[in-house]
Amino acid sequence: MKKKKETAGEQLAPRHASAWQIFCRNKLAVVGLCFILFWVIMAVLAPVIAPFEPNALDYAVSQKPPGYEGQLLGTDQYGRDILTRVLYGARISMWCGVISVGISLVIGTVLGGIAGYYGGAVSIVIMRVMDAMCAFPSLVLAIVIAAAIGKGTVSAMLAVGIVSIPDYARLMFAETSSIRGRPYIEAGVAIGLKNSQLIFRHVLPNCMSQLLVKATLGLGFAILTVSSLSFLGMGVQPPTAEWGNMISEARSYIISGQWWMATFPGLAIMTSILGFNLVGDGVRDILDPRNRTGV
Repeated sequence: MKKKKETAGEQLAPRHASAWQIFCRNKLAVVGLCFILFWVIMAVLAPVIAPFEPNALDYAVSQKPPGYEGQLLGTDQYGRDILTRVLYGARISMWCGVISVGISLVIGTVLGGIAGYYGGAVSIVIMRVMDAMCAFPSLVLAIVIAAAIGKGTVSAMLAVGIVSIPDYARLMFAETSSIRGRPYIEAGVAIGLKNSQLIFRHVLPNCMSQLLVKATLGLGFAILTVSSLSFLGMGVQPPTAEWGNMISEARSYIISGQWWMATFPGLAIMTSILGFNLVGDGVRDILDPRNRTGV
């Protein structure tokens, strides 16, 4: 009888779900992951699977529709293969997104951590600067920064990275401020631990989950903003294949019926951004303690 009760109790005991199980519960997050994996694979294998050179000109086949003589997605006004340029554009867009997020994540985390941990005048100065940056629309501020630095891929990455710093700084400030007054931090101070030890051993690890979610969502924003800068002529410059400048070059041909020139790079931007946003929601589910157990 006792054994039966124990068995029943074991059956009622909650199971601890793995991170992958929690992620897979969110079907949209799985779809988003498929989008991301697709574009990452395309970016890595572009030199292998692309049927043509991205900047190879052939005016004899310019503005041809999808399916014309092996041109799966058609050609642009210079006879360049759209599929090839979309694949190579994935390399630039993904790389720009990762670098931009890396810049904003590192700088924002450092500034927000300093402001939240030390407080006082340092906190006031840092956070007021962050508030001032947030007063401007992100794209407008990115355009101003890119114009000041100069056109190009590097300036686009720096501009997008800089405008996103306040997001990470404010998040880190809020998390650090709440952690700073907890008993284990006070105990660490009492036993003589250095500030650097407290920050790297206790403060930063407790903030990583929120920063990870923010960074995942930020990748989609970075890709969109870099593409926007390239569309406006402030980012990646032609003839380099990049989704934003591909749409910019094709915009005057949409009315005349060459819809494919802008549609396919636009779909690439849409699916990559959607992928990172959906995966960000899935990562948030993983880090939510309430999702760790289930019957």
